[in-house]
Amino acid sequence: MITAGLVKELREKTGAGMLDCKKALEASSGNIDAAIDWLREKGISKAAKKADRVAAEGIAEILIDGNDACIVEVNSETDFVAKNEEFRDLVSTILKTIIKSDVDSLDDALNLSVDGTTLNDLIISKTATIGEKLSLRRFKKITKTDSQNFGSYIHMGGSIAVLTLIEGANGDVARDVAMHAAAMRPKYVRRDEVSSEEVEKERAVLKEQAMNEGKPSEIAEKMVEGRLRKFYEEICLEEQSFVKDSDINVATFVKNNGGSIVSMTRFEVGEGIEKKEEDFASEVAKQINGN
Repeated sequence: MITAGLVKELREKTGAGMLDCKKALEASSGNIDAAIDWLREKGISKAAKKADRVAAEGIAEILIDGNDACIVEVNSETDFVAKNEEFRDLVSTILKTIIKSDVDSLDDALNLSVDGTTLNDLIISKTATIGEKLSLRRFKKITKTDSQNFGSYIHMGGSIAVLTLIEGANGDVARDVAMHAAAMRPKYVRRDEVSSEEVEKERAVLKEQAMNEGKPSEIAEKMVEGRLRKFYEEICLEEQSFVKDSDINVATFVKNNGGSIVSMTRFEVGEGIEKKEEDFASEVAKQINGN
């Protein structure tokens, strides 16, 4: 009898999908070593060798379907694979699967069913066939009301994706805000989203700067408040100068068009991932050796 524990053990050893592990064990009468060989013969366990690699390339993509929208970042090891049609088909499948669901966590998304397997096992299978580590890094699904509008913008084939939700106004305004966010990299929509810890940390740095300039304490405090406004203008979407009209900020642009910003999600591929620096010769050697 093939137990769940046996399948789990084989999966941990090979990195193969749950369904493939079950098939391998059935074909090998429950013998782990024979099952590993079966997976190797099928080329399925190749994914395990790539589990520790860094996947910092890939694409960010958006799917809008009526009142639902989904934005994802799916990673690969190289930009070359990110342009691969099979990889892009995988991203499309991930988007279509998530947008039909109500999941809100990565674990739940990876456990979604697709064509008789899970999203996680599909990604592992594609890792084996494409030959690079692939991963669903993050996603966000948004549902709008009939009075709201989505704005989406994909930069440079998927290096940056921005999804905005605007109350009122229209789709063109929402898209303009998405394009602005792609260029200006806001971290938040408005200042009340900035944590008190981040504000206090910035306040301390700014006060130290003012004191180092030889300013008295009371003057330094006033300077800090002025510089904090600049800090908010840099990181908050609503307070940034609008790229198409620097005389107004983004909030004013949207308001002038009869709307207000509800949310903004910006994914830049690979941001925050520490990339391993490897020389070209060692990378070629790896390819030759099949690692």
